[in-house]
Amino acid sequence: MPTPATDEALIARKIAEIAATADQYPAVVIIHHVPTQTVRYMSEWGLQLLGATLAELRALGPAFSTAYFNPVESADYTARAFQLMGEKGGFEVATFYQEVRTTERPGWSLYLTSLRQLLVDHEGNLLLLMALAVPLHPDNHFATKVQRLLEENQFLRQHAALFATLSKRERDILRLLALGKSAPEIAEELCISEHTASTHRRNLRQKLGASSTFELGQYARAFDLI
Repeated sequence: MPTPATDEALIARKIAEIAATADQYPAVVIIHHVPTQTVRYMSEWGLQLLGATLAELRALGPAFSTAYFNPVESADYTARAFQLMGEKGGFEVATFYQEVRTTERPGWSLYLTSLRQLLVDHEGNLLLLMALAVPLHPDNHFATKVQRLLEENQFLRQHAALFATLSKRERDILRLLALGKSAPEIAEELCISEHTASTHRRNLRQKLGASSTFELGQYARAFDLI
């Protein structure tokens, strides 16, 4: 009958198998022990970027995520990925963007991370999860677009409750305002009076606390109205 010692032997063999070639990959390789949410392995490049030893990372346990990742993104993406990947019959691969604090530069660095199931026990419970993290250089235009997407997603989370208070008509008005439409143009398109269009515009700004068309546009973009 399998025992914890048996599982540990399987874990050690699987990590050794990955570690044998991990430093050849153009990505940071990380192996998480799912039951304890602990980093069990990281390739040398990753350790250099974090300025840490594997022993230090293992000692952090579940706090590894909050120590090195943007806490907002970590809570939203990493926790959800662990939940999905840890379920029996769950997704085998999950991919997302992360903001990571490294020694490479001040502030956050963007990474594209893919997680996959690596090892399960005899009952099908997930033991190991492997991550491949690819850095996105800040000078790359793609990284700039990703950063805007992350900021937009954060705006969505922060303002979701407020946006939910808008009626369908108010959302229609918001979309047209974000597209640069004037009150007369909105009135014509929605078959309402110009006075009604102006009133809706004024009420929208008050309800959303927006002082400019740009701020209204943030809502329209974040909530996929345009």
